[in-house]
Parts: sequence; C-alpha cells; structure tokens
Amino acid sequence: MERKGAQRHRVLELLEEHGGLAPGVAKRIEAETGVPEADIYGVATFYTLVARPGAKTRVCQGLSCMMAGAAEKLAELEAAGVPHEAVSCLGQCDRAPVAVDADLELVAWGPRGGVSPDDSELPMNLAGTDDPSWPALARAKVLGRDAVLAELKASGLQGRGGAGFPAHFKWDAVRREAAETKYVVVNADEGEPGTFKDREVMLRRPHLMLEGMAIAAWLVGASDAYIYIRGEFTRPLRQLRAAIAEADWGDLRVHVVTGHGAYICGEETALLEALEGRRGMPRLKPPYPTQQGLWGKPTLMNNVETLACVPAIVHRGGAWFKDQGRTEPGSKLYCISGDVERPGVYELPLGATLDELVEAAGGYVGTPKAFSPGGASSGFLPMSLRDTPLDFGHLAKVGSMLGSAGVVVLSEAVSMVDAAKWQAVFFEDESCGQCAPCRIGCRMQRQALDRFREGDAKALANVEAVAWEMDQGSICGLGMVASLPLTSAMKHFPDELG
Repeated sequence: MERKGAQRHRVLELLEEHGGLAPGVAKRIEAETGVPEADIYGVATFYTLVARPGAKTRVCQGLSCMMAGAAEKLAELEAAGVPHEAVSCLGQCDRAPVAVDADLELVAWGPRGGVSPDDSELPMNLAGTDDPSWPALARAKVLGRDAVLAELKASGLQGRGGAGFPAHFKWDAVRREAAETKYVVVNADEGEPGTFKDREVMLRRPHLMLEGMAIAAWLVGASDAYIYIRGEFTRPLRQLRAAIAEADWGDLRVHVVTGHGAYICGEETALLEALEGRRGMPRLKPPYPTQQGLWGKPTLMNNVETLACVPAIVHRGGAWFKDQGRTEPGSKLYCISGDVERPGVYELPLGATLDELVEAAGGYVGTPKAFSPGGASSGFLPMSLRDTPLDFGHLAKVGSMLGSAGVVVLSEAVSMVDAAKWQAVFFEDESCGQCAPCRIGCRMQRQALDRFREGDAKALANVEAVAWEMDQGSICGLGMVASLPLTSAMKHFPDELG
C-alpha cells in the first residue's frame, strides 16, 4: 500500500535517472519515494524506454520507414552484431528510414524534410523567424480575457491533435471552474505513424507554441504549465528548453516532462496518468480533464499545433484565421511522407486535397495506388478519393479521418497486405492492454494477417466481427480504430485482400 506522502510523481523521473529497470532499481526507488516496489515495477514495464535498459540502436518499423527499407537496415545491424531492436514509429517519417542511438539521438538515412516557403501570411509559417518577445500575449492582456475568448470562438479553431474538438469550448470550460488551482498541459507526445508536424513546430518555431501556452494559462487562470514531450525528441527538447530560457514567464511556472515510450500517452487522460507517475492507461470519462484533470484539478490540455495557432488569432483576429481555411476554419500543418519527392510539413488551407499537398511536396514517386490521410488510425483510401478535402468532416464521410494529418502515399510497388500488417503490428505493440477488446483484438487482427500471408484464404473471415467488438468495447480511441488499416484495405483493395 502506498504510504501517505509518497512521491509518486517522481517514479518515472527516477527510473530514467537510474538507467531504467535494472536489477535492484525498483527497490531503491521505493526507498526514495514511498511507492511500493511492485507498483514501480509495474510502471517501469509499461514504458519501452525504461523497461528494456541497455545501449542499443532502435530502428523504426513504422509504415514510411518499412516502405523505405527499414527491414534491410535491421538485417544489416544483425549481420554486424550491433545491439538493436525494432520499435514503433519514431516520428521522423520524412527522413525514412530512421533509428535512434543509445542516447536517443537521431540516426537518419534520408535528408531533412521540407516545409512551406517563408510567407508572413501563413498563420504558423514554419520557415519564418521565431519571435521571443511574445507580442500576442501583450495584445491579449490589452484586449482582455472575454475578447480573446471571443476571437478564439470566431476563429473556429479545432484541436489539431486529432479529435477536432472546438478549442474555445475547452478554454471556456476550464476558465469557468471555481477551483483555485488549475493547470495547462501541452501534449507534445507525437507518436501517430506518419506524423511529425509538432516536432517541426518545436524545432523551428518553439515560441509560437510557448506563447500560445502562456496566453492559455493567463486566460484560464493557471499558475503551472506542463509540457509533455516525446522522449525520443531529443533535438526538439533542446530547442524547446532554449526557447523557455529566453522567455519572461512572470508568475507562470513551466515544467518540461519527457515521455518514456508509450504511444497511448498521446491520449489526454493517459498522458495525465503518466504525469502523475502511473502507467499511461486512459481514464473513463466523464469526468473530463476540464473538470478533474491533473491531480484532480481542472486542466486545459492542447496539442502543440493548436497552441501554435493562437498567436495569429490574437494578432489578426478570429475571422482572419477562419478565412485561411477552405472547407473548414484555418490553415493546417499537413505531414506527408512515403512515395513523394519531398516529404515534409506543408501549411495549406484546411480542406486542401491530396494532389495539392503532393504538389507542394514535389510530386508523386511512381504510380500512386493508395494513401493514408491521417496517420495509422485513419486506415487507407484508394486514389479514386484523391479529390476528397483533407478535413475533419469530408474524410469522416468516406469512412476515414483527418486525425493528425499524417499523410502517407503508397505507390503500386507497395503491397497492401504488407502495409496493413505493418500498421497492425504497431497497434498490437502499442495497445496499453487495459481493456480486453483492444488487447485481444489487436493480436487477433495481426494473427489473421499472418495466416493470410501464409496462404490461408479464409484467415480474414472474422476480421469485421472482431473490428466491431473492438470499436464498441474499447475504452479509448486506440481500440476503436486499430482495425481500420486492415478493414479499409479489405474494402478498397479486394484484389489483394479478397
């Protein structure tokens, strides 16, 4: 039993300091924190970066990296006797294939991805100059909280982390809570395969996000802000810390927390569990984080890109930002990788089409066959739907989603069976295991694909039934969408998965 005054929030930090779950570490951390040894062991085994300590190269086996030859890189390391392991997507899809070394520093076999050219009319303008003076925060304080909230509402800004929930609802909900203690949490744990836009914001324009975060904290009345950044993002972390050191925070206390290797912590309540020193398992809702979030206090949680939109909204007004979109409000940072000439992050009107995005990325490589419009969670679409606006509403109508806008293009050279298998492996690896439909279903779908690849023509007969169980019975979105890469491939490419 955890004793009174136990310092649970220090568990993951101390596991990192001790080099991961080596023999005797859990016992030592129990003495330092008061958290039971068995509980510490359970937390440590949940996170890949502390569960399996030891110097090794971690090679990405995400979709874009596998398309670019990650399997061959793994074979080369094996032949050379280099300690290594295959891991889930590392958020570097524009440089595929990639790995991280024993210090989590990037090993990339491709050039750095591109971004849209410098254009001051773009709300985020990744190629522009970062401004540490934070003029939007000063303007916000002149306008006042009510006016800023009104502009946020007028902008139509939807959360850019995947759900597309109107940002002003969250801000207003936390602001209205009567609690004296409130928190702002930035979700920078970018782990969706095909997605790397938040990484580029933190690398190129960290002050955009930080200024948006400061405006949010001021508006809702939070005195502490937490930035939860993916553990493998070592270079973005350095950029972020340097930007934090440049800024005048006033009374706001800023805490940077590095993740420890769990995709599920991109889900907001799982992230809160991680911050509190627990396994990153999603909470049942309600209550929502806006009511009972971090340590039970009202918490505003936003994605990096969402906050990076805020300075432009404050400066130029909500109506101006809304007009930057085409079918839905605002501009959007679209990631694109796979079979295109210049993978990267391109800022386009929300509702741009695949062809427009690929044009920004230099064109297709080979004959395009399929695309994934919003990360692994969005499944696959055929090129016959290439004119579908890449937004929240239109993609939902064709059975997909914009999600994190991690677009991956697949040419005729890529097997849809292989592509579905790579995505199934990801979801099986990253299921937190809390609920049976997801834990068992992810394994069953991957096994069905394995049997199909081995020649069992009836192996996919129960895929739809399993997918329904996962969708209806899972606690969070991971289990609800984990079958989509397979079911969408079966639907749109029956000649390969029939």
